[in-house]
Amino acid sequence: MTEELVFPKIYEYNEVLESCLAYFNGDELAATTWMNKYAVKTKKGEFLENTPDQMHKRMAAEFGRVEEKYIGNEKSVEGLSEYGKTRELLTEDGIYDLFKDFKYVIPQGSVMSSLGNKNVIASLSNCVVVPPVYDSYGGIFHTDEQLAQLFKRRCGVGVDLSNLRPRGAQVSNSAGTTTGAVSFMDRFSNTTREVAQNGRRGALMLTMDIAHPDIEEFVTIKQDLSKITGANISLRLSDEFMIAVVNDDDYTLRWPIESKKPTYTKTIKAKELWDTIIKCAHNTAEPGLIFWDRQHYYSTSSIYPGFKNSSTNPCSEIAMQGGDSCRLIAVNLFSFVDKPFSKEATFDFKKFYKVVYESQRLMDDLVDLELEAVDKIFNKIMHDKEPDSIKQVEIDTWKLLYKTGKKGRRTGLGFTALADAMAALGKKFDTDEAIAVVDEIMKTKLRGEFDSSIDMAITRGKFEVFNTDIEKYSEFVQMVETDFPDVYERMMKYGRRNISISTVAPTGSLSMLAQTSSGIEPVFLLSYKRRRKVNQDDTNAKVAYVDDMGDAFEEFEVYHNKLKQWMEVTGETDINNSPYAGATAPEIDWKKRVEMQALVQKYTTHSISSTINLAKDVSVDLVGDIYIESWKKGLKGITVYRDGSRSGILVASDEKSKEKKLGDCFAETIFPKRPKKIEAKVVRFQNDYDKWVAVVGLINNRPYEIFTGKLEDAFLLPTWLEEGWVIKNKDEDGNTRYDFQFADKQGYKVTLEGLSRTFDKEYWNYAKLISGVLRHGMPIPYVVDLVNNLNMYDTNINTWKNGIARTLKQFVLDGTQAADKKCASCGDPEGLIYEEGCLKCKNCGDTKCG
Repeated sequence: MTEELVFPKIYEYNEVLESCLAYFNGDELAATTWMNKYAVKTKKGEFLENTPDQMHKRMAAEFGRVEEKYIGNEKSVEGLSEYGKTRELLTEDGIYDLFKDFKYVIPQGSVMSSLGNKNVIASLSNCVVVPPVYDSYGGIFHTDEQLAQLFKRRCGVGVDLSNLRPRGAQVSNSAGTTTGAVSFMDRFSNTTREVAQNGRRGALMLTMDIAHPDIEEFVTIKQDLSKITGANISLRLSDEFMIAVVNDDDYTLRWPIESKKPTYTKTIKAKELWDTIIKCAHNTAEPGLIFWDRQHYYSTSSIYPGFKNSSTNPCSEIAMQGGDSCRLIAVNLFSFVDKPFSKEATFDFKKFYKVVYESQRLMDDLVDLELEAVDKIFNKIMHDKEPDSIKQVEIDTWKLLYKTGKKGRRTGLGFTALADAMAALGKKFDTDEAIAVVDEIMKTKLRGEFDSSIDMAITRGKFEVFNTDIEKYSEFVQMVETDFPDVYERMMKYGRRNISISTVAPTGSLSMLAQTSSGIEPVFLLSYKRRRKVNQDDTNAKVAYVDDMGDAFEEFEVYHNKLKQWMEVTGETDINNSPYAGATAPEIDWKKRVEMQALVQKYTTHSISSTINLAKDVSVDLVGDIYIESWKKGLKGITVYRDGSRSGILVASDEKSKEKKLGDCFAETIFPKRPKKIEAKVVRFQNDYDKWVAVVGLINNRPYEIFTGKLEDAFLLPTWLEEGWVIKNKDEDGNTRYDFQFADKQGYKVTLEGLSRTFDKEYWNYAKLISGVLRHGMPIPYVVDLVNNLNMYDTNINTWKNGIARTLKQFVLDGTQAADKKCASCGDPEGLIYEEGCLKCKNCGDTKCG
């Protein structure tokens, strides 16, 4: 078997679309999602695969190659599990059967897009945590470079800031004192945004421990939605702090946070800080809350020296030490329901156990495949023309990830379609009956994955640092000793292959392809209206809606895929009679939702990514109650999202503006008169190899005018500069000119005359046009849409256009609906909103950045 799959031909777009529509039974959303995200393409974007079936064969070939490597290791059955003694070898064909039609086993996105794809050099890891930021300028720049190097290889990254000294602390440089840990968040956020373009990935989690003296500044920083737009932020909450909150006690902030004799201390009322945290979470759904002691003690990895958790990945389901990574695979729970939606429906636990067992083998194979991918990355780095001194951080980062990955062999086996599986069994999602079934499912999953990992310890070797004395400190292992004594005894005798095994990750795009509910989440919508453009002059057209541009659309109802299956099986058409009724995300009982997650967490070695959706008018106190209850129930973390949060930018359905009719009149606008001097933001960005700069003039924090061009043609502005003023002046001949002014680090004003002359005339003219649109009040999402749709035929102008759009996106408040609100992935006609400068669907979670 060859290492790299040979692709037989190049397919035309329409040919691929037609094949995919047939594959997904006419589901255009699933078809285009796969085409855009996972089909292998040439560097020119030409398709080398025309259906997911080719992708599944591509992946099966790679996994099968690794399985072949271990053939012969099972010479003796001594010590193996009962299934392990009699199971058939996992062949390429067997692996393909698990992948086929997304039925049983679904590797996460990085694996689907990159494994066996010789046209990309990318990591197969979904999640990376880099070491905590070292407390020096050199340490900050070192972390910044690590982030950039990882983002460009499709990795989402987490990093903790708690090691940075607090604001006002003395430093040994010319500044005398530091601006504090929070002041460096912008740097990391901007790096994420800068790298996340042209198809590259950038996702960042910034965490800080609750004990840090700058914690209130950290908690409140993203209440200004224009700040830290390239990162999620989360708090590491200790039991010490939570107990102080519940008892209304004092709490001491300190730094260094783990020192017995901290240099800086400050005593506060825990409840007052908690109230600030919850108010922020209620308002903007940030910061996220992570129950850090639970993350540590209820873990199979963090209790090991050298593996202690420091932060989490951007979705919070994988906590790790700095310098480790994790790969993800999901098992499709719906496929184990026999006779779904019928009165005879049952869950096939025997088949489920076998698939989980084999999936854990695939997870371990994926570690080997990732190590191969890192070798390819190394090879690419070493052949780059950069001097070794420039490449050193990149080299060291991948060396660390390779070494740690090989040492711990961390895996992340999860699941999807829990809500669909419960509905198929006739169980309402938030009931005791459903929770009881999930308990049995999770017990079977744990037994299957641990039996597999222990068997691999026997046949392939246990993870390098396995130690029975250390294992006993893990509360998770203590649970296994009590509830699964046979598994515990075998693990203590033979070890296990993987330091940590399971998780529940978000599975948005994967679930679209499997046409199921996502992860642990309840179904968000049972149905929604989808619009299709029609010719309103066609007498057969059923025009239901005419938009602002006069385009006419018909509307039709789109149902959740498995709800349609329920209709087919039962003959019912009233969705109120379905097992989904009353059990969608906004409807379920949050207490049962927490109880369900606590149950799943009991059997999961990592954490769980999940969101509790609440109505717009819920109180701040209720949000606080949910987090307190979640902590008491033993959750490692949870997100609470209130409809219409993000400062109320999301618009509820009953408040949506009335649909326009043809013939409505236009309204003239009166724009604010420009003061002589207005505030300005300096935005730097890179498109391909060109560095650009934009100066955005603001009135009332809203863009009023924009100047932009290549950095090499512009003023030489200090790299630290982010804001200043634009001053409108007259030259000696009475002609208008614009000057730029800023305050240097000592507070002295520096004025650079003739801002307008520094940029290319063509860019300047286009900028004047866009500035006119801005000051006349066109909503910024529409300005972005306008710019994106300009037809430019010159490469440089297109590069400029992309930069303008990216610059203006930064001024779109999170939660604002996009100009074209329809989600291309799930079809929700009102789905697309802006979040952190990216377009995100609030229905299915699909994102598009850059």
